[in-house]
Order: sequence, then C-alpha cells, then structure tokens
Amino acid sequence: MPFHHVAYACRDTEATRHFYEDLFGFRLRHTEVAGFPNGGSMRHLFFDTGDGSSIAFFHVENVGESDDWRADVSTGNGLPVWVNHAAFTSTVEHQAAVRERMAAAGVAPLMEVDHGWCQSLYYLDPNGIMVELCRDTPGMPDDRATAADLLAWVPEPTTG
Repeated sequence: MPFHHVAYACRDTEATRHFYEDLFGFRLRHTEVAGFPNGGSMRHLFFDTGDGSSIAFFHVENVGESDDWRADVSTGNGLPVWVNHAAFTSTVEHQAAVRERMAAAGVAPLMEVDHGWCQSLYYLDPNGIMVELCRDTPGMPDDRATAADLLAWVPEPTTG
C-alpha cells in the first residue's frame, strides 16, 4: 500500500511551509489545529507530494514535549544525516526546477549522488531532516533472492 502520509516534527511552521511549498513545490493541502485543556496546542500541516500522499509536520507547544526536543531525526540521535530521510520520486524537470528555486533562495544541495539505479538530489529542510528527490535511471532492481542473501552480509575488517 502507498503511504497516506509520513509525519515529522517542526519548530517553525512558516520556514517549513516555505521550504516545502515555495521551494520544493509541494502544495500545502491541509492544516489541523487543536488546543488542549492545559493551554497547549498543536498544528498538523500536510503537503501534497503529487500522488495523493503527503508529508506532514507537527508543531507542538506544551503537549508533553521536553524543552530540548529536536526535529533532526538523524543527527539529533547521533546518526549521520543521511540515515533517516524522506525520498520522493522525481523527474529531470522537477529536480531542475527545485534546484533553481533553492539556488535563488541561497539553499545549496546537501549532496547529489548517482546510485546507478537512480540519480538523487538531497537537501536539508529547516528541521534538519534530509529530503531526497530520486529520479529512476532505470530504477530500483527487484531481486528478492539477492536482497535476502545480503541481509547476512558481514563486512570485512578494513586496515588503514
């Protein structure tokens, strides 16, 4: 089944809206708000990724979060930035349009990688979350037997 939406946390709703709507090209499609008896509140923003699914963000205040919570799901947990990320299917045209809008806004790509089966353009959003525009070239191999075998792979020790 396709995703309906994936949700992350954000500290700044306007910076998040600007990044995803104005620069990435994902239309803001829905926002929910709620107040809580203790005076806390939440906003839940949904951005249309182009196929009916969404990337969503929670902005919370006084709903049980710690004062030092972090939205950067990888680096905030001591992992490399590329571990937890969202990858979106893209085209040459969409990658070029996003690159142009980002450059005009002074936002440089985090990296660009040719994976052999796809060409990926990566950015860091205002929440420290890496997002990827992934263009199939020719597309992900579908080889369950090899994939299952590689689950048992043990890396060789390196010297140096």
